Amino acid sequence: MDVIYYILAGAGVGLAVGATGVGGGSLMTPLLILFGIPYNVAIGTDLLFAAATKASGVAAHQKLGNINWPLVMTLAAGSIPASIITALLLQTLFQGAGDYQDLLTHSLGLMLIATSAVILFKKRLQKASLNNKGVMASVHRHGKTITFISGIILGVLVTLSSVGAGAFCAALLLILYPQLKAMQVVGTDIAHAVPLTLIAGLGHLIFLGNIDFVLLGCLLAGSLPAIHLGSRLAAKLPNSVLQPTLASLLLLLGLKFAFL
Repeated sequence: MDVIYYILAGAGVGLAVGATGVGGGSLMTPLLILFGIPYNVAIGTDLLFAAATKASGVAAHQKLGNINWPLVMTLAAGSIPASIITALLLQTLFQGAGDYQDLLTHSLGLMLIATSAVILFKKRLQKASLNNKGVMASVHRHGKTITFISGIILGVLVTLSSVGAGAFCAALLLILYPQLKAMQVVGTDIAHAVPLTLIAGLGHLIFLGNIDFVLLGCLLAGSLPAIHLGSRLAAKLPNSVLQPTLASLLLLLGLKFAFL
């Protein structure tokens, strides 16, 4: 019966991702934890799940010319080493998963709250990014440096929570690079998310043993077809209602995990 539940969970998250564009990690990890999966296994498995589900998007966006590879490289130069170091530190500083559970829990809560805020205030972020005066002018001038530093922060937080490689990184690109078209933001975000979540997931596997491959297979079996179905349904669903509803749900879950 657990296998059926996991396949259905993958399908449900796949539908939501396809219909709303909300990152799968922000939905899947809390759902797995609510199913009783240990925090460390839920986060590690979800990272590989995210890498697998996003991989096909890279090829599609590359064909359409939607990926800014220099930006991907700048982000990855910070995020990939930071992810590896984070996994190594978890292995070195703690004797077992129970010792770093609180760190994972609070990181997950923080990133869920941040993702919720990004979804709710996306339009305001887009508007603010077009302002090239004062603080924003300085931000735009130092965009490359801020991108690299942000990559480091993302590498740490994504490894600890499995959340943020999607919506949070996209918001960062919107603010720093207002000249990018919407689809370029999406394509660049996905192109960075795949290697980050893959390396972070492998870090959980190699250094921490936090991957359940049976669970991963069930989630992929349910989600991959559901994502395509959700994408087709997107045009028929009231996105102005769905996204705020999901954002509110993520906020409540974030508060729960952050203040456990």
